[in-house]
Amino acid sequence: MAYKITDECISCGACADACPVACISEGGDKYVINADECISCGNCAENCPVGAPVEE
Repeated sequence: MAYKITDECISCGACADACPVACISEGGDKYVINADECISCGNCAENCPVGAPVEE
């Protein structure tokens, strides 16, 4: 199951830096995860200071 980024995102980029498959990019008001490329490793959630990435 892929991760998604909630509205709690503060656009710090920690999740994108932690992603081993580079499937996280900066969106309009928050970072977004490409669900087709996400390998559900959880690195984004572990590195996010506000807990924005959650498993779908």
